[in-house]
Amino acid sequence: MNRLASPAQLRASFVRWSLFLVPAVLLLGRLSGLAGGDTSSDPWFMVLDKPSIFPPPAAFGIVWPILYTMMGFAMAIVCSAWGSRYRSAAIVAFIVQLAINLAWNPIFFAAHEITLALIVIGVLNVAVIVTIVLFWKVRRSAALLMLPYLAWLLFATVLNWQFLRLNPDADGVEVSAAVQRFEL
Repeated sequence: MNRLASPAQLRASFVRWSLFLVPAVLLLGRLSGLAGGDTSSDPWFMVLDKPSIFPPPAAFGIVWPILYTMMGFAMAIVCSAWGSRYRSAAIVAFIVQLAINLAWNPIFFAAHEITLALIVIGVLNVAVIVTIVLFWKVRRSAALLMLPYLAWLLFATVLNWQFLRLNPDADGVEVSAAVQRFEL
């Protein structure tokens, strides 16, 4: 026997999923950032030529938590849509794109692989578009919550490409912050 959930049950399901997913996505994003290291003290990043459109570093600390929060709510909307036939596919797509997202930071900032990071973010763009399409089939509001994330990723893709263009020999290079002293 099929039963439809009441509006109160649907709201309660969304709230439960939100209470789990929003902090989980924020935590995973934070851990990825920590794995990438502190850019303000990274000698490799400090010597890179920065693109003219590179925003102030504080912008990243503001934008990413907002985007991760929106992603968590979007996923909660999808997870609480029990009757949708695309729900499972949308959940898998979200997990895949999130895993790719979390890999970019350590690849770019810790491994210093600008070219590989550009490939990863290109794949991430496709994965996010697939996720948005599947979210749209489940709940349009979930897909709409993902659009600012896609816009920021497209901007980040341009930034990544410009970093590569301005610093073609920086891939995998280790820059030491050590100071050498000579006494005469």
